[in-house]
Amino acid sequence: MADYTAPLADMRFALDIVARLPELTALPGFARADSDTVAAVMEGAASFASEIVAPLNVVGDKQGSRLENGVVRTPDGFKEAYKAYVDGGWNAVAFDEAIGGQGLPRALNACITEMWTAASMAWALNPLLTVGAVEALAAHGSDELKRLYLGKLVSGEWPASMNLTEPQAGSDVGAMRTRAIRDGDRYRIKGQKIFITYGDHDLSDNIVHMVLARSPDGPPGTAGLSLFLIPKFLVNADGSLGAKNDLRPVSLEHKLGIHASPTCVMAYGDNDGAVGWLVGEENRGMECMFTMMNSARLQVGLQGLAIAERAYQHARDYTRTRVQGRPVTATAPGTYPIMHHPDVRRMLLSMRARIEAMRALVYYTAATIDRASHAADVEARARFQERADLLIPVVKAWCTDQGVLVASIGIQIHGGMGFIEETGAAQYYRDARIAPIYEGTNGIQANDLLGRKVQRDRGAAVTALIVAMRGDVNGNEALETGIDALEDATRWLVANAKERAVTLSGAVPYLELMGIVAGGWLLALEAAEARRRLDAHDGDTSFNKAKLATARFYDEHVLATAYGLLPAIKGGEAVLGFDLEAL
Repeated sequence: MADYTAPLADMRFALDIVARLPELTALPGFARADSDTVAAVMEGAASFASEIVAPLNVVGDKQGSRLENGVVRTPDGFKEAYKAYVDGGWNAVAFDEAIGGQGLPRALNACITEMWTAASMAWALNPLLTVGAVEALAAHGSDELKRLYLGKLVSGEWPASMNLTEPQAGSDVGAMRTRAIRDGDRYRIKGQKIFITYGDHDLSDNIVHMVLARSPDGPPGTAGLSLFLIPKFLVNADGSLGAKNDLRPVSLEHKLGIHASPTCVMAYGDNDGAVGWLVGEENRGMECMFTMMNSARLQVGLQGLAIAERAYQHARDYTRTRVQGRPVTATAPGTYPIMHHPDVRRMLLSMRARIEAMRALVYYTAATIDRASHAADVEARARFQERADLLIPVVKAWCTDQGVLVASIGIQIHGGMGFIEETGAAQYYRDARIAPIYEGTNGIQANDLLGRKVQRDRGAAVTALIVAMRGDVNGNEALETGIDALEDATRWLVANAKERAVTLSGAVPYLELMGIVAGGWLLALEAAEARRRLDAHDGDTSFNKAKLATARFYDEHVLATAYGLLPAIKGGEAVLGFDLEAL
């Protein structure tokens, strides 16, 4: 399998031009993120990803995690790599210095998280969930819980898991039955959770489970849920580990991909009940959990980007060495590497253009969250938060769909060998396929975008985004047409908001439209800077020309499809009126 090399030049370009990283350093709390520090962090992360994490990708896929005598064992090398990750301080990069973090921007952390995930998505899933747990505990936890757990979570010494789904509930969170019974200043939790990523493992001496359970005497539905912190091992007042808590992994799921990531069925309270502590207020668990879920959804969208990058590098390298046929463009006799064939070049450019659009959107959204939490002006913070809330479901859904598509194109480039496991191309597709499903299926993301983020404020947040986009058109007809389509669709969906079934039938193509147009907008910004540098003879000429070529391809092959989504967005009547019995 091809090695992974972090595309540092592309990453830094997106950070500087789209996320506007130099501006972030002027915000309160980000003074440490100077250019030299950013470069050093990126280079160190790239080395760690390629030398420590990437070699685990195939090992993890082949060995998988296993359940032995009630304990989950991870594949060879995973434990050592995670210890090196914690010892290197990588988990603390984006957390505030006040809680033991390094105080660097989330946008920079998105960059290095892309590296871990591209190197081995299954390995990187473990630290991913800890980020949300830190944010939930910092925002909603008691002083005592913060004293005992926050430092260990920030460092990564104690990773976290997120426990929502139950066998009878699925995505219907309100149908949860796991119950919490008050026991003095703590609770006893009893119930079962499924699909729990890294619910148990051997990478650390403790695991902090963040668990949704039904509060005593709480109302039905989601309104009766509370969030609880349940450690694998109880923690004494001095921070030392105590007795094993009443919880266990019942089984591991046998999955299509991410074999090394243990997806657990977790049992809480087989005996007296798992001891847990309330995070936040009773019956307000969903508010606390959304702190974790929004973080996780951004990170999962980033997974789509990362797995696409890894699949692209693998396919690109294959096209350079696989010799077959004489392309129509050849000027000399003989056979050539397949990258010279026009259709192979088209597929490679399709992969690259989508990746660069995804990277721009992920980094831009992460930087928007940075501004929402660190801008000096309160009103500015609110505007940035509104933009971030709008884009998070788009990042999660659009980027993961693109990740699957790019991984599939990678298999196609390999031809018949792509369907053979030994080439490694298939693993990227298998691993990518989970991302549109977990942390809220992409249909749920589309419903969230339409119902909570667009129709609730009658399109105000989208309108503000459209105004920003129009300011950067600069004669780009494809972008202007795409923005027109987004504006048309938004107005129609807002005007027909009372017809919920009709508008929700078009929610997924609407999210796709927003992703396509937002990606085109941000690539246009990059293209404008590349053009400026070329005209000024500034920087790497080949790099800048490649940016222009990629943006042009995206305009002609991806952005050009935007207007064609309008009939699907407005076609809810046909969807609802179809007789399913006729299928």
